[in-house]
Amino acid sequence: MEVKVLDINGKETGRKVQLSDSVFAIEPNKHAVYLDVKQYLANQRQGNHKAKERAEVAGSTRKIKKQKGTGTARAGSAKNPLFKGGGTVFGPRPRSYSFKLNKNLKRLARKSALSLKVNESNLVVVEDFTFETPSTKNFINVLKSLGLENKKSLFVLGDTNKNVYLSSRNLKASSVVTTSELSTYAILNAKSLVLLEGAVDGIEANLSK
Repeated sequence: MEVKVLDINGKETGRKVQLSDSVFAIEPNKHAVYLDVKQYLANQRQGNHKAKERAEVAGSTRKIKKQKGTGTARAGSAKNPLFKGGGTVFGPRPRSYSFKLNKNLKRLARKSALSLKVNESNLVVVEDFTFETPSTKNFINVLKSLGLENKKSLFVLGDTNKNVYLSSRNLKASSVVTTSELSTYAILNAKSLVLLEGAVDGIEANLSK
């Protein structure tokens, strides 16, 4: 599959890049995508929630009333979960929400996400570029030239480029990652996916193993 290469002004360079059908044109596996996104979101959870249980609540352990003759249910402690200020029954405890997925499934999920972007015509290939100094204004001009100023976009770089990354950091709707940082969630979370020309080989190498 061939895709036209654009420059940062949004114009065609006259060159085309060959995208591997085994990475960018597969039948999307929605269940693999679901599992990978679920794992990503689960890994973001801190899991430090905690409620005090009966043994942890501050209070006296003295029996608060006599066992019989009150006409009400027997009670032995003010920490009883039935009383105000008592402990919580089966409350949340600190835990990890992370779970494992095998590498082949995660690769399948990323290839499915990339193929979905191609099917939706939301994937663009742009020639490699950089800035002399970090400049949010220059990055906004690139977005405008590509027609992405009002869209959520993800730029994928072949190698780390500090100036391009810093230029995009103040923009909530745009993010910049390298091929090694690319995730299924990041691909699907963006409306438009912009691949720099140098990132194509890296993506295909990572997903063709």
